[in-house]
Amino acid sequence: MPKPVQAFVALGANLEDPASQVERALPELARLPETRLVARSSLYLTKPVGYTDQPDFINAVAQIETGLSPRTLLECLLEIEQRHGRRREFRNAPRTLDLDLLLYDGLVMHEPGLTLPHPRMHERGFVLLPLLEIAPDCRIPGIGPAAEIRGIDTSGLQALPSPGQAAQSN
Repeated sequence: MPKPVQAFVALGANLEDPASQVERALPELARLPETRLVARSSLYLTKPVGYTDQPDFINAVAQIETGLSPRTLLECLLEIEQRHGRRREFRNAPRTLDLDLLLYDGLVMHEPGLTLPHPRMHERGFVLLPLLEIAPDCRIPGIGPAAEIRGIDTSGLQALPSPGQAAQSN
């Protein structure tokens, strides 16, 4: 069995109780073969990008350790999306669950259907903020330290309290 590597997955949803969709997907990541969930970010409320006539999103990032290849991991992510009712009607369409493989052990690759690091991840506040929350020293191959990326609009992002935090503040 190959040595496990670190990978990061972005999670997003804006249909059918999006926070619940994302929360239910996190343990599904941990149940993938040869994979364990190392860390997960807070949930972030995010304005839609691209096609804006749709509900706000809930976004998060998970860090996993996996022995799966990048292609096999991507196929597993797509299967989880399908179990959550994901439909791909048009680019940037509303969705029940979106799982994107962001980084895989510093690998740079361009294959049909799989590009690493994920293109545009360094341009998206809804990816960078949760990523930096759990991996402040993260480096994006070809870009550099994620913490040094500047000029990203994060004005539409709001970190949501975890259910435990909300109960404590009452």
